[in-house]
This record gives sequence, C-alpha cells and structure tokens, in this order.
Amino acid sequence: MDALELVPLGSMEIAVRIWHPDAPRTVVVWHGLARHGGDFEGFARSLGPEWRVLAPDTPGRGLSSWSLIPAQDYLYRSYKRVALAVLDHFELEKVPWVGTSMGGLLGMLLAADAESAHRIERLVLNDVGPELNTDGLAQLALYFGRPHRFTTFAQLQAELTEHYAGFGIESEEAWRQLALGSARRLPDGSWTYHYDPRIAEQFIHDTPRDTWADWRAIQCPLMVIRGADSPLLDAESLVKMADVQPALVSLEVPGCGHAPMLDRDSQVAPIAAFLTRPHRKRLPLQPGRYLKRWWRRLLAWARRDKPLKDSDSSP
Repeated sequence: MDALELVPLGSMEIAVRIWHPDAPRTVVVWHGLARHGGDFEGFARSLGPEWRVLAPDTPGRGLSSWSLIPAQDYLYRSYKRVALAVLDHFELEKVPWVGTSMGGLLGMLLAADAESAHRIERLVLNDVGPELNTDGLAQLALYFGRPHRFTTFAQLQAELTEHYAGFGIESEEAWRQLALGSARRLPDGSWTYHYDPRIAEQFIHDTPRDTWADWRAIQCPLMVIRGADSPLLDAESLVKMADVQPALVSLEVPGCGHAPMLDRDSQVAPIAAFLTRPHRKRLPLQPGRYLKRWWRRLLAWARRDKPLKDSDSSP
C-alpha cells in the first residue's frame, strides 16, 4: 500500500489501506470473510495510477480493531455502518464498489437499501451473489468457526496454500506474501491467522434475509465475476441473476474457485472497462405517455378512422 488511514468509529478504529492516494478517480474495494484489504495490492497495481484504491479492513480483521461485543459488531448491519463511515470520512458521495465474497454481499446490501443506494455508483461482485451453494457456505463456516494454531510459520503457509487454492495464485512469492499478511504470533510463540476467531459468530447471530429481493432492488450497473470452479457461486445461480438483472456483465475466470484474487491484467482489465464505461440510466416508466397513445388509438378505432401511422404513435 502507499498510505494508511485510520478512521475512528465509536470505540473502534477502521484501518483503510490506500493505493495511489492522489489519483483523480476512486474505487472502494472490500475483502472476504477472513481476509483483509491487503489482498487488493495486485488489483490496485494492475488497475493503474489513475485510480485511488481504498481497501478497508473490516473490524476483526487486518489492522482494524477487534470487537468487544462480536454478537453486535460482526454482523452485516454493523458492517454497513462501518462502510458508510468510511465513505463519509473520505467525503465520497458516490463511488464504484468492488467486493470479494463478504465484501460483495456488503456492497449488494448497500446498493439495495433505499437509504444508501445512492452511494454506490456501480457494483462488482467477486464470486458471490444472492444465492449461494449451501454446502460451500457450510464448509466456510466450519473452517473459520474453529481455532487454528500452527507450531511453525511453514505449517501456516502450507495450510494457507491448501485452503486458498481457489484464489488461483501461481507464484511462490505471491503465496509467501499472502502468508506474511495472514499470520499472527500467539503468546506461546506458535502461529495463527490474523483475524479474530469470533468473526465466524456472524453465521450464528446474523439474521437471514431475502437477498433475491435485494438483488431485484439494485438500480446501479452490475458486474459479477465467477471462479470457474467456485464451490460457492454456482453457474446456474449466475443465469438466474442475469434473468433478474438483464444488463448484468459477467466474467468467468478459469483455474479459480472461491475466489479469484483479481491480481492480474486478465481479471482486472474487464473490471476497469466496466468501471469506466458510460452509465446509461434506466428510464422510469411514464404511464401518462402510454395511456395517451392507447386513448388515441381507441378514438381512431371508434371513429372507424384509418390506422394511425407509426410516426403518429411514437412516444
């Protein structure tokens, strides 16, 4: 990262990693369940110096504070407050959002909520959507719901490499950097992951909701990225998502599961194209115009006039 800003929020401190802090454009990127904003280093470098990339660490992860009340703070409604506080801190009235897994769901909830939808200019979901594979979700909850302890750093790195194979990382150096950013030393000298183990209580305390209703409510431009081997976002779900949102842009990434790392040009270039393409707003329905056209046709029929010309019936 090129800069770090700490955003106060009640008793907590939210760490925001920043790349290209003086760039003319801004995008917010949000990580997955047990990750942190540092995962977007490759994305920021590939996206280029014209973009200021803001990558917050969700409470309980990375450099942000751990909660004293997990049942209250490790919930999506709390994460929404964190996200809006970050946007307010950086004076961002409206901004594009790229979210991996949990970060994508958070962006989706913000874009669907009438009180915050205007803050999300366009939305990119990385391997997540309104319908998730229940077996894949259960495996995530099981893995992150138990403590992890490693005697050596090498053991942690080996476990990390196996568990996050779906990221599609190819180089040993990239795996080493991921491990360095994921490790935390315990008082007895052993190692564990960087996050608060209690973040998994979200699966217990968070209230289920109809995320398809949220998906239907979104008005901003949408893009979804899916790992071709994803255990979480099924290909059939992507088809359903496009049925509800016909303008949806999609990208399938070969050789990846959950979730593509977004660390190379082949993944970032389509996102960059989506972020910069002109936004064609949806035109609201105008019943009066169509009623008027229908009424004119009815009068013409009643008078047995000849049919109206196409030019006469245009809205």
